[in-house]
Amino acid sequence: MESHGIVVVMPPASDPSAASVDAFSTRAARPLVVLTAARADDIYRHRFTAAHELGHLVLHADATGDSRQEKEADAFAAEFLTPQDSILPFLPGRMDLARLAELRGVWGVSLHSLVYRCRELGLISDATASRTYQRLRALDGQPGFTAESVSNFPGERPSLLRQAFELAAKEAGLSVSQLAHELAWTSGRVQDLLGVQEQRPVLRLVQ
Repeated sequence: MESHGIVVVMPPASDPSAASVDAFSTRAARPLVVLTAARADDIYRHRFTAAHELGHLVLHADATGDSRQEKEADAFAAEFLTPQDSILPFLPGRMDLARLAELRGVWGVSLHSLVYRCRELGLISDATASRTYQRLRALDGQPGFTAESVSNFPGERPSLLRQAFELAAKEAGLSVSQLAHELAWTSGRVQDLLGVQEQRPVLRLVQ
């Protein structure tokens, strides 16, 4: 997403916005996506949420957040992460959680998402999908069925804003405090959102 010009931001858990929304996207000045991993610190949900917001940016110039648009964004995310033609040959013809657990590691999506994909593509019935979801809830927290923290996957964390700030700091001498003043934010909040620390002079004792 960042390599195609979309600004992605992940507020820290201490940010008030992280407690009130899962994600948000807008086309305002340029495409912007806000992800709040603190709401669900699970790499698989994190990826699906990012793809869901990408779906809104691609499909909905006049995003209203209604149920139809949400379903369309979900369908986009599923096809984006697990394209039908690519994943269909690997999905089991009958429910097999061990097989789906292997696919989770390869495709980087949740077991729930893979079960949904199996049902969506007609490999299992609605009743089988419902029973499988119940089983997954019972297995939650057990080895192989636990959430994996986004912090364990550094490549999945935004870096575009930090890189832009570092370039501005190098080329124009921009500091965190100057940027915070322009935004009318605290320096701490700017540091959290950028993932940088203000550079301070190194003090040396002179004898």
